[in-house]
Parts: sequence; C-alpha cells; structure tokens
Amino acid sequence: MAMSGTYVTDVPLKGSAEKHYKRWRSENHLAPDAIGHLIQGVTVHEGDWDSHGTIKIWNYTRDGKEEVLKERIEIDDENMAVTINGLDGHVMELLKVYVTTFHFIPESEDGCVCKITMIWEKRTEDSPEPIDFMKFVEKMIADMDDHILQNQE
Repeated sequence: MAMSGTYVTDVPLKGSAEKHYKRWRSENHLAPDAIGHLIQGVTVHEGDWDSHGTIKIWNYTRDGKEEVLKERIEIDDENMAVTINGLDGHVMELLKVYVTTFHFIPESEDGCVCKITMIWEKRTEDSPEPIDFMKFVEKMIADMDDHILQNQE
C-alpha cells in the first residue's frame, strides 16, 4: 500500500459552475439544509464565511458515523476553485496530509464539471488509503447539485 497519493475524479453537474463555486466558497452554512444526510453543521472557528484562510469546523456523517473536520479554506476566484486543508478531526487521525480541491469548470450555460483532487499522506503504513473519504466528497458534491438546481433561477 502507498503511503501517499493523489485521487482525481470529475463529477458532472447540472447546476452552473458559478452557483456551485459560490456554495462551496462562501455558503457552507447552507450545507446542513441542502445535504443534511451528510453534513449536520458547519461553523466558522476563525475568520468569516467569505475569506481566504478561514478556519471552519464541519460535523458530518460518513459510513453511519458522526465525524468532525477542522479545515482551512483557500479560495481561487479566477479559476473557481476551493481548496480544503485538513487541520484536525477524524480524517487527520489517519492522515498527515489531507488537501482536497473542488474546481468548477463550466461545460455549458447550465452545466459544469467539478474536478475533485485529493492529495493525501497516511500517518502510518497500517492506515487505510482514504478512498472512502474520496467517495464521501464525491457524494457531497453530487448531492448538492439537486439543491442548487431547486434554487437556480
């Protein structure tokens, strides 16, 4: 098993790239209403909802277990990309490095692709590779599409 790696996948979405980017950039507080079966809460620990470098705490359910992630967000408005850097929480018990980027790429006027890139490094050789975390992130992005479509004007 590898000690580190990168996963990359594309998730096709029907909502616009701009709306998806805005939701993951600065509207995380809407996640519990939109995808409450996955995300139960998001709070700002340091900074504000709309700033590069803000630290947030996510409460989520993965594989039927309640978990927490403390992360720092990086914002790239020019490329419509949001990067989450794991700082603490359940995923960081297994990984030394957890960096996930959501890059929203317009495909048409009403559709886009989210290119998800997850860079990881395990804490120990015994730790499993984080493919389950990648599947969870893919589901989050895909499930948010329904909520964005309902609210898209």
